[in-house]
Amino acid sequence: MPRLASARRDEGAHRQYATEEQRSQTGCSAGRMQLDFHHGLLWRRGQAPVGSGVTCAHDRSVTPREQGPWRATALQETAVRRQESGDAGGVRGIVSATCDDPQAERPVSLAKTGGPARHSRGDAGLLHFFDPDSRSLPMHHRCTGRTTATLVIAWLILAPASATAQHRGLLPTDFYSEVGVGEVAISPDGALVAFTVTTVNEEENRRHREVWMQELRGGRPEGEPFRFTNPTREANAPRWSPDSGVLSFQSRRDEGDDAATTWFARVTFPGGEAYQIEGVDAAPVWSPDGTWIAYTKRPDDGAPDEDAERAGWIAPDAITNTLDAERFDGRVITSMRYKRDGTLTLRPHPSTEAKRQLFVVAADGDVPVQRTHVAFDVGGLVWSADGERLYFTGNELEDDEYNRDLTTDIYLVGRESGDPRKLTSNPGSESAPAVSPTGNRLAFLQTRARGEATNLRIVDLAANGTFRGIPRNLTRDWDMTPGAPTWAATGEAVRFLAGVSGDRHLFEVTVTGDLIRQLTTGDRQVGSVSTSEDGLVIAYTVTDAVSPAEVFVNRGDGTLQRRVTSFNDEWLAGLSLQPAERLTWTIADGTEIEGWLIRPVGYEAGRPYPMILKIHGGPHGAYGNTFFRTFHILSNAGFFVLYTNPRGSTGYGHAFTYATKEGWGEIDSEDYLTGVDTALERYPEIDPTRVGVSGGSYGGYMTNWLTATTNRFAAAVTSRSITNWESWYGASDAQGLTEFEFGGTPWEQRERYRRLSPISYVEQVTAPTLIIHSENDYRTPIGDGEQWYMALKKRQIPTELIRYPRSSHGLSRSGEPWLLVDRLERIRSWFTHWLIQQPGPQSSR
Repeated sequence: MPRLASARRDEGAHRQYATEEQRSQTGCSAGRMQLDFHHGLLWRRGQAPVGSGVTCAHDRSVTPREQGPWRATALQETAVRRQESGDAGGVRGIVSATCDDPQAERPVSLAKTGGPARHSRGDAGLLHFFDPDSRSLPMHHRCTGRTTATLVIAWLILAPASATAQHRGLLPTDFYSEVGVGEVAISPDGALVAFTVTTVNEEENRRHREVWMQELRGGRPEGEPFRFTNPTREANAPRWSPDSGVLSFQSRRDEGDDAATTWFARVTFPGGEAYQIEGVDAAPVWSPDGTWIAYTKRPDDGAPDEDAERAGWIAPDAITNTLDAERFDGRVITSMRYKRDGTLTLRPHPSTEAKRQLFVVAADGDVPVQRTHVAFDVGGLVWSADGERLYFTGNELEDDEYNRDLTTDIYLVGRESGDPRKLTSNPGSESAPAVSPTGNRLAFLQTRARGEATNLRIVDLAANGTFRGIPRNLTRDWDMTPGAPTWAATGEAVRFLAGVSGDRHLFEVTVTGDLIRQLTTGDRQVGSVSTSEDGLVIAYTVTDAVSPAEVFVNRGDGTLQRRVTSFNDEWLAGLSLQPAERLTWTIADGTEIEGWLIRPVGYEAGRPYPMILKIHGGPHGAYGNTFFRTFHILSNAGFFVLYTNPRGSTGYGHAFTYATKEGWGEIDSEDYLTGVDTALERYPEIDPTRVGVSGGSYGGYMTNWLTATTNRFAAAVTSRSITNWESWYGASDAQGLTEFEFGGTPWEQRERYRRLSPISYVEQVTAPTLIIHSENDYRTPIGDGEQWYMALKKRQIPTELIRYPRSSHGLSRSGEPWLLVDRLERIRSWFTHWLIQQPGPQSSR
């Protein structure tokens, strides 16, 4: 029996009642239906007799209950459904809020204010969320297609009163209000789509993730999205069982438990419960018939060692002696791979870490069986169609720190017996295997060598699962880069995401390779695609230049798109965001370059404005039609914002992507500067003496390069940048990047490393420069930022160095919320100071 927390009424709980109009719309019978607003949760009180439908309140009174500075003021919408199964009905509501605290400038999300969920199977009117401790959760009834547990689905987007009074531009602190949506998973039968919703808990300086759901009927959204997991618990990574009856997700049991734990939730009938399967603590991969689960884990995975930070580690092949290991908390390093960006801590010797292995366990629970004992990490799991075998990927040379080649291969192993068998032996990397619905073909990606094109291949499979014949290249004549493949339900086409210009869309290629068709369109970027088993419904996320990602559903052929979520709509309704205007220009060799320009909020023709050139990282990255909060913050501060995809970017063909090889900075400078000239020509309001430049990673390198080799920029912000390629090479975790792009190591290409280093020209910098760096950035270590800072200070160029603790290379994307918001404000205020408040003579035409 699941353990259920007791339910009790808290003193002073806030009550709200459905109005007469709302009752008449739903046809509910007379009686009391009461909603309590407590700790950020809505739930329904009172006993609804089984089989009697639902009751509703006739009392229209509203008694506000203080929730910090926020209080609920109106029940804007309540849809009360009579459930055909005879269980108590679900209530879906949207609650608005006002704020008594004049300093509270941001909406407060449900996740931020939400207190502990209360559970009781005896209270038929109580809101239920999944809780790993209590194991109770809402259930979905397949006969009716409706939620049959007693749900009050509270989709709260609480907006401050000031936001509705007048539109304003985006502020750094709006990050706390932005809702992220991703990890879309549609049930195989197409009746439900699950997804992860990420909010920010400002007070606790952390992100919070939950799993939500949306019912679908005939591929169309029915009702509103509803929260599936407990708002007081972290939850993510939803995965469906083949029969659509069970949803798994990752959820930590205790606040101090850093490792996610896998939970399984039955959603096909009332009264089910969440459970765990022994040994499964990673995302499960179900066999096609749903009877087996495969997953990967390190065999020695266990509870985190509380003393790990204090304890030292010593490489097993160390030559020096350790007198007393208990007194030594340092690191004895003999491997080049002793750090990896994003981990914040140094890594022990590779030979001391257990490799991630493949395990298999019966879906109804049993003792897990380890099916691999290989000397490398296992990944990319996929079952054969008959469930007798598994394919996986691995790199036999992953611990060979001198290997520069791509060497990932595809392997095959039996479910119950036999050793792994390597199926690929070609030079390069084979990855992302996907078995066709009929089990007779395998699709995968192949890249023969670093810098060569990635292609989508398929191969026929023999009865024993091995390759039959030579893999066929389906994208040989297609110049873009396909993403991980999935199969169309017919088995006659393979689908994948790909970036094209500034967009990312879903494509499919026939198994003959003679036709590639684009299934989604528009100036936007599609992500996190999931398809029903019959292929009739596709779910995915969509973002564009003025909208963060939301979930959409579509027919299998890409038609009749319908929006599922609108988590950010109320917040965006109070903002003034400028659209991105597409620009193109042609450089000297005839190549067309694409870019976008965002005007200042409140733009007035004829009034002079400064402009910021933004530069993306990579260099093999790309800007495009997606939501960039930094750009809108600068637009709101009074700047034109120009961003572009120069040579070296992805989405414009293979030759374009590698056009800057061995000439970083020297080649692509033309693309940026011609773009600035194009913007100045088309928008005479841009003041050419007040142009700034900013970027991160490779964009930080190019910021340094442009301010050191031109006099076009009056101010700069350089983030996680590279200043000196020689010193960077010795401190970074990514030396292979320049070994390929520069044609060798620093001692093999000494002149090139020095010629392409901005520090070689630092004496020419005149632009006041803000330098932003994370202290635990192992991709572009902080020493490069310090070199640039010291050189500029010695030359008396106005500069500041911002060091962010506990942060890696991904600070701007995944860093601690307080630090991320602080970074946004410093960028805004630096450019405002130098280009608006007191523009100087640092730049010239």
